[in-house]
Amino acid sequence: MIPTLFYTTTSSPLGGITLVASEKGLAGLYLEGQKHWPKDAHLWLRQDDTTRFDPALHALAKYFMGKRLDFDLPLDLVTGTAFQQQVWQALQEIPAGQTWTYGQLAERLGTPAAVRAIGAAVGRNPLSIIIPCHRVIGSSGSLTGYAGGLERKQWLLEHEGVTLPMS
Repeated sequence: MIPTLFYTTTSSPLGGITLVASEKGLAGLYLEGQKHWPKDAHLWLRQDDTTRFDPALHALAKYFMGKRLDFDLPLDLVTGTAFQQQVWQALQEIPAGQTWTYGQLAERLGTPAAVRAIGAAVGRNPLSIIIPCHRVIGSSGSLTGYAGGLERKQWLLEHEGVTLPMS
């Protein structure tokens, strides 16, 4: 059973952000207009008292100011299959300022033939930025796939100090 989820919104250099949390921790970070918006979002309860969200809001503010590049927040991955959750856990191992390819991620998970399934799971990451799916790139070094848009992915990587190949 999915717990009661609360949400609040904030602004960022990337546009509007919706934060979602359960009683256990942060359950979602969605960029305005991104793909794969949860079908059950209409069930979320708006919480204008941001006390529940203050740690995440503070951490995001520091991130966008360049004062931190990783997050240490209580998370509640209430959605996703066991495989998706395994992929989302592995994404948290990618250090800031570095990128892995989908193939490297598949190897890391011991499923080298599952690159497409890995890519699909990365795309369904419910905690964009917090779980750094933007750090996964194509085998050629290209920016491929990002539910929030490739412009945002490029911004996030450059913000973290990743040197991208010239287009």
